[in-house]
Amino acid sequence: MVRDVFQEDQLSALIGSLGIGHVRYPTAGSSSATEAQPFYVNSPYGIVLAHNGNLTNAEELREFLDKIAHRHINTDSDSEFMLNVLANNLQKTGKFRINQEDIFTAIKDLHRQIRGAYACVAMIAGFGIIGFRDPHGIRPLVLGRRKTVAGYDYMMASESVVLEALGFTDVEDVKPGEAIIITQQNIQRRVLVESDQIAPCIFEYVYFARQDSIMDGISVYKARLSMGEALAKQVKLSLADMMDIDVVIPVPDTSRVAAIQLSKDLNIPYREGFNKNRYVGRTFIMPGQQTRRKNVRRKLNAMALEFNNKNVLLVDDSIVRGTTSKEIIQMAREAGAKKVYFASCAPPIRYPNVYGIDMPTRSELVAHGRNEQQVAEEIGADKVIYQTLNDLVESVRKFNPEIVKFDTSVFDKDYVTGDIDDDYLASLEGTRTDDSRGRLSFDSDSVGLYNQFQR
Repeated sequence: MVRDVFQEDQLSALIGSLGIGHVRYPTAGSSSATEAQPFYVNSPYGIVLAHNGNLTNAEELREFLDKIAHRHINTDSDSEFMLNVLANNLQKTGKFRINQEDIFTAIKDLHRQIRGAYACVAMIAGFGIIGFRDPHGIRPLVLGRRKTVAGYDYMMASESVVLEALGFTDVEDVKPGEAIIITQQNIQRRVLVESDQIAPCIFEYVYFARQDSIMDGISVYKARLSMGEALAKQVKLSLADMMDIDVVIPVPDTSRVAAIQLSKDLNIPYREGFNKNRYVGRTFIMPGQQTRRKNVRRKLNAMALEFNNKNVLLVDDSIVRGTTSKEIIQMAREAGAKKVYFASCAPPIRYPNVYGIDMPTRSELVAHGRNEQQVAEEIGADKVIYQTLNDLVESVRKFNPEIVKFDTSVFDKDYVTGDIDDDYLASLEGTRTDDSRGRLSFDSDSVGLYNQFQR
């Protein structure tokens, strides 16, 4: 946790007017300390970079950096590959001092060289800070400013709540394909690559983002309310012949908003049936099935008062491996539930994510190769009710109709970058199983940077 690394005495010792930070886990490479971001290269100019996302042509980049650019790579992280591609592009200028135009050109060239999802912040020593986003806009990045006596502070982060908590205003999205350069003198913005298919990751709205965030002009809170409304319709259809639900209970925390709206639309009482231990992290991101299963029990406690002798509808944001869902359903039964229905705000997840979410191999996904009834049997539910993909997309898109498409690849195998096939997935899965990597992975959160004009 950030609070365990940066404490008041350490923060007060930091000097300077700009910096970048990174609180995101690695989905390519390992979680060793050597791969902690930001990454740094001394030549040229001294560049530091932090990256949220995943590159899909990492092996191709590794070969280019080794055989053509002759740059030494220390880790298996695709973020370090990206940093060295940027550094190589800047080095080609041959200049003792670079300017904004040189940086825009280097980033534009980088867009041609790399593929995948990337929201990045970087810092060039003695020059300024940079932010840029991939042409599809898969991963989020926002910019804000804060009025000071000397002018403005500028900040970029993955989620708007980071900026708002620190008093930044005028928050807006960094556009897909856009680069931003902030120096002591000014701020310059330029869209370097126009994309014909902008597709933000829909899972940010389902699970990852905080509900008080606004990304790509869409309120996460409103999107989740809308998901609950659409899911209520699916519950009515699925249980049309036998609507015997006594109570709606959310699986804390991300499904709570949707569950409240679902309860209202079904006119069924909403209750908090699980008490959450705030000192246990997200089980989705923990290493190994046994660890995840054990920590579900440590994290949640079922209150018998709300379960005993009742038919319960549990609402969750999604069902990934099924480990957490299975334990939660068992806890509900142990607390006295007669029937346990399980509703998911997301459709069945059947394919890996290749754009920066550490979703497991197809064989580990409980919905891969199974229909709804088989998933229900696997996790021990009387019935599983999934959101439809069309309803999920519309629940988010309705708040910004300008976004025609979202990345929904984990549901439909439609990878927006167009370079993912079965061979790629097979290769990726060889490094992703719990047994093969033996590493800890965390939740996709924020990359951030800060530029303070006064010294």
